[in-house]
Amino acid sequence: MRAALEATGLGMRYRRTWALRDCSVTVPPGRVAALAGPNGAGKTTLLQLAVGMLSPTAGEVRIFGAPVREHMERVAFMAQSKPLYPGFRVEEMLRFGRGLNPRWDEASARRRLAELGIPPERKVGRLSGGQRTQVALTVALAKRPDLLVLDEPLADLDPLARDEVMRSLMAAVAETGLTVLLSSHVVSELEGICDWLIVVNGGRVQVSGDIDDLVAGHRLLTGPAGTADALAARLPVISRGGTGRQATLLVRDTGPLPDPRWSARPVNLEEMVLAYLRAPDLAAFPRPALAPAR
Repeated sequence: MRAALEATGLGMRYRRTWALRDCSVTVPPGRVAALAGPNGAGKTTLLQLAVGMLSPTAGEVRIFGAPVREHMERVAFMAQSKPLYPGFRVEEMLRFGRGLNPRWDEASARRRLAELGIPPERKVGRLSGGQRTQVALTVALAKRPDLLVLDEPLADLDPLARDEVMRSLMAAVAETGLTVLLSSHVVSELEGICDWLIVVNGGRVQVSGDIDDLVAGHRLLTGPAGTADALAARLPVISRGGTGRQATLLVRDTGPLPDPRWSARPVNLEEMVLAYLRAPDLAAFPRPALAPAR
């Protein structure tokens, strides 16, 4: 099965600084993939490379098995700034999109705006933040992409608008089966929406794979602080903590505990992601095999 997105040895350097380095990552088709990481981690650079806005210093990106520039009509990108013309009416934005995209679906765009209650004659500059995001998303979806890439789509929205935008996006995914890659530095926005995870930190990919499998593959161990070093030497430790006589280890391991004085509990997505983000020098998680959509 061809990946919707596959980056191999990808790197991007600005003068002497590497914004992204040695990035190898795969997004299977039909997945809703989250790109998580702190500000300045390289998320936007990776997304811009993925849609052909930048040319890599090293490595390559392939979309559905071909170089990204050969499949531009199959990719739609919505930047964090949501570049709409504030002086245009909404219907003029649709006309603009129709003129640039040969696969444009005018009927679905107008139906979507009607369902959202956004008047086509309203000027973009007079819309609320949530409505502008919905118009930008409508334009992106009307391109009928197979891969939709979103850079911090919820960054400037209030909680209600965030919920409405994500509900709208998930309805489009259910209807069309497209692959989505969206970035965010707020982990709580990703849980329950995304089923594939990529964590970028310090310009490198730390972990990538099916979210359920990744979360199930990590545990939080608790036990006597005096034995923590010995246990950590035998397990792949992501982070350490604790106070006084008790220590905690978040580990990438599910086997039997070698020390009966220690107990284990499952972790959630946020705990796992934050543990990686607190360890920017941690080596990348092993690359998973390509998995089908569920």
